[in-house]
Amino acid sequence: MKIENLREAYGKELLAVAREDSRVVALDADLCGSTMTIFMEKEMPERFFEMGIAEQNMVSVAAGLSLSGKIPFVNSFSVFAAGQPYNQIRQGVALPNLNVRIIGSSCGLSDAGDGATHQSVEDIAIMRAIPNMAVIVPVDAEETRKVVRASLQHQGPIYIRITRSLLPALTNRHTEFKIGKMLCLAEGLDITVFATGIMVFKALQAREILSKKGISVRVINVSTIKPLNIEEIFKYTKGVKGIVTAEEHSIIGGLGSAVVEALCDMKIPIKIVGIQDQFGQSAGTHEELLEYYGLTAQSIIEKVEALL
Repeated sequence: MKIENLREAYGKELLAVAREDSRVVALDADLCGSTMTIFMEKEMPERFFEMGIAEQNMVSVAAGLSLSGKIPFVNSFSVFAAGQPYNQIRQGVALPNLNVRIIGSSCGLSDAGDGATHQSVEDIAIMRAIPNMAVIVPVDAEETRKVVRASLQHQGPIYIRITRSLLPALTNRHTEFKIGKMLCLAEGLDITVFATGIMVFKALQAREILSKKGISVRVINVSTIKPLNIEEIFKYTKGVKGIVTAEEHSIIGGLGSAVVEALCDMKIPIKIVGIQDQFGQSAGTHEELLEYYGLTAQSIIEKVEALL
């Protein structure tokens, strides 16, 4: 299976759309070599703005650029992109519904070596709660490229969450992507697993193991956390015995919370795989942290079996 770098896919696609659309500009918080806006910096320095470690100011400048007709892509690590400039995002971008794209790189626990201060376990919850804000978590590099392009046609602010780790290719250039639409990657009759980001592949691994036990699992890639497509939630829930959600995020306020909110009037059992109410920590690898916090195929298997 092909393994790709989502950050690199993002950076190269951002440059590609900038070549096609003069409105596209990039702002970065002294992290362009990591967020991969370095491609824009090298080829289009006049449309790349190095803002330093000053995310609040960066978002305010992006708001001004948007008001002048530009489509600014604001870049930093997820924990800083969502947390540092919260008030500027709320008041200056979301309230006037501006076309600002906030890119949270190195999301979740993927910045393993830098520990809790650089790991975002609550960013989806923060951004999901802001009115007008769309929240998207690409599942692989190809979907990342499609998200960048689709964002140009979207009215209003978007938060795009990108992992630092390499991920397997689960979609291809022919796979349809639309903001607000889910993607069924595998059908099943007993349980539906709604997963996002790195946990989608874990869900597919769990499905394969469970199929050998005679358990049929449907796997849905939920790349758009907000707006959540309620009709599709109902469609993929119909007829199954239970639901599992899986995400590399706190169990509070993320995908699991969104699905529970959507299904609050339905009598169907739901289990959530995610980070408990705690911060991350330093580790040698991202995979070590996923194992420690129970973000594994085995955790999904255990939730499925508990429901049945």
